[in-house]
This record gives sequence, C-alpha cells and structure tokens, in this order.
Amino acid sequence: MFDSLPQEITHDILFRLPIKSLIQCTSVCKPWRSMIINQSFIQSHLRRKISFHKRNDIHLFLVHSVSGHLITSVRTHRHRTVVSKIRQEVFSVHYDNQDFDKNFEIEFPSALKKKLKNEILRVIGICNGLVCFADDMACYGNSFIIWNPFIRNSVTLPNPGITFPMYNSIPNYGGFDAAIGFGYDAMTSDYKVVRVATPKNKLQGPTMAEVYSLATGSWRSLGSVAPQCAIYGREKHLFFNGALHWPAVSRERDDHFILTFDVGNELFYKMSMPSSVIWSYILGLLLSASGDKKFVTLFVMNADSKDSYLEIWVMKEYGVKESWTKLINLGPQGPERLFPRALCFRRNGEVLVMLLKGGRQLGFETNISKHELVSLDLVSKQMESLEICGPYCSVDSYEESLLLLDKTDAVSL
Repeated sequence: MFDSLPQEITHDILFRLPIKSLIQCTSVCKPWRSMIINQSFIQSHLRRKISFHKRNDIHLFLVHSVSGHLITSVRTHRHRTVVSKIRQEVFSVHYDNQDFDKNFEIEFPSALKKKLKNEILRVIGICNGLVCFADDMACYGNSFIIWNPFIRNSVTLPNPGITFPMYNSIPNYGGFDAAIGFGYDAMTSDYKVVRVATPKNKLQGPTMAEVYSLATGSWRSLGSVAPQCAIYGREKHLFFNGALHWPAVSRERDDHFILTFDVGNELFYKMSMPSSVIWSYILGLLLSASGDKKFVTLFVMNADSKDSYLEIWVMKEYGVKESWTKLINLGPQGPERLFPRALCFRRNGEVLVMLLKGGRQLGFETNISKHELVSLDLVSKQMESLEICGPYCSVDSYEESLLLLDKTDAVSL
C-alpha cells in the first residue's frame, strides 16, 4: 500500500512518527531510509519536535549521576571534582513535571569509555539532542565525544591542536587549564566545540582558542583570545542567544567578567558581571538560563561566607550591566548546615540545587558522604527532595532528535 502512495504523503506520515519508530523504519526499505536520513528531514523533524514541546509545555532534562565514596573539590577558579571508587553511573531523561518523578534511563555505551584518562566523562553541554563529553573530570585527556542517546550514534573528535609544554625542572612552570563549550551555528547549520586553553604561567604564552566543526570533522585554530583571561576551571558554559558564555578572570589583574563567544562569527566579547560580586579564588560562579529561557542568570557560591553562601542573579536586559538583579540570598540549610550548589532553572521558575551533606566544605579537599538533588522555590525558600543522591550530578536541558543519523563517520552503538 505504501508503495502506491505519492512520495509527499509517505514523507508526511514518516514525519509524524516518534524517533524510535523512525529508526526502525530505516530498515524497511531503501527509499524510506534515504528519506529519513536526509538532512532536510532531520532538521524539519527537530523543529516540529521543539514546536510540539513548546505548545504542550513539555521540558526534558538529561541527568548524569554518579555514586561513589570520595569527592575532592578544589575551591578555586580552577575548580576540580574527582569521584573515586565509583559504584554506579546513571544517565536518565526526566520530564520536568512538578514531582520530577517521570523518567527513564539511557544506557551509555561502554565502548565509548575505552582509552580514557578518567573513570567517567564530563558532560560539557547539550544542544538539540547532541551530548558533548570531555575526558577531563580529574585530569585532562584528549578525548571528546558527541553522542545522540536516542539513536545511539556517536562521533569521536580528533585530538585538539593546542598544547603547552611541561617543564618539570622549573617550579610553577608548565601545564595549562582548558575550558570547553558546545553550541550551534544557525548560519551554517553546524555544531561546534570550542576549546579555550590557558597556560598556568604567563611566560608560556597567551590564552589560545580553537574550534571543532562537526560539518568538517576537524579542529581549526582561532589564535589568541582577546581579552586575555582564564576561564573558571571546568564549570559548565551557557549557550544562549547564539553565543557561549563562561565566567572568566583577567590574567592582568583580579577582575572577573563573562567571556562570550559568538558561534556564528567566531569572535570573543566581554560582558560585565554584577558590581557587588567581588572576585576571589574561592568564588564559585555558574551561568544558566532562566526557566523561560529568556534571560541569563548567574549563580554565585561563596565558600568563605557562612551566612550568604548562594546568590542568584538575573540579567533582565541582555548585555546591560545595570540590569543585573539579585533574586535571592541563601545560607547553609538546616541544623546540619547543608551547603546549596545551584545547577539550573526549571520551567516553573524553581532552581535545581545539590545539597552538600557531610564532610568539610571550606577546605580544599572534602570527603563527601552524600549529595542530594532538591528543587528550590525562590519565593518561599523551601526545598523539596527529588530523591536523587550521589557525590556527583549534572543536569542539562534536553531534546530528542535524529541528528548524527546522516553522518557517515558516526559510529552506531
């Protein structure tokens, strides 16, 4: 019967199917497969999916949680988190309903973990259903992976080009810090990974940047970064308004700001932080988007403050310093003095927060018995447990898509 249908009718029927059904349909016949893996079909299906979710107020999160025995946290702008003796690692997709209780797990292919320097990969960012990983949880590896969990296709990036020599014979000389961003170039319909590397000693040279294009499959140098700065360790970036955003500190003086990178024109810019946020080496800064995705928000976590550990700010007019507005101050919680670490906003305006349980918070090394994910109501300041625990947890907005289905160099697992 389908053979007798006009091609546009067949296209319209396939276009309305969910992703799992479409994957099965690629094995039915060559004409169907050719139609489904076409780039135009993939992009149109993604736009339809996003539009449907917006109309029906459906929002998804990808949660990466790890259970282990030890976490080490270095409270500087070169933040590092290490989980050892890992018991369990889980990837799960959660619907952002009130109780956060509708979810399903996604199996992570063990083949992607071969030849890694770290036990687990860190989620750099998610864009249109593509998850970007870096092998840099505890130490820097050269492995970067782009993975589509729903179609189980992945692309392993070639090694990046920017490195700095190590000189073990010279104290405090050698090595570097690297920050990674992942975003979408709407002008060319390309997905890009941006790597900003800063040598630990100024004598080694300036902060450099390079970009990987999924379309070309290669890295390309962007030269030195202006303004010269160091990005706050391995904190996640924010992809907003077509640009990547990182908290950064000047290499010339103790001045901090937001470094932005326009993914389309591939230029760096500087954006101001709130004037009252005073830079220090123990300050934790994380950028996020508001629940309605209309505004840039800033989470400030000050390990040196006992009464106002967490501040949440919103930039009500993009790029305008004077429009920064503080939403809330929050200190350690309850008799146990639990320390809140904000992760991201929910659609209803609440904030997903990890509460730190046990251990010593204000030192450079912290033995952690447990973290708990909670939802914070900014009005009442009440927190509701979401029953997700573990020493490490990351949460990112997520969307199902067929991206990578047309990539001939993608590996199907």
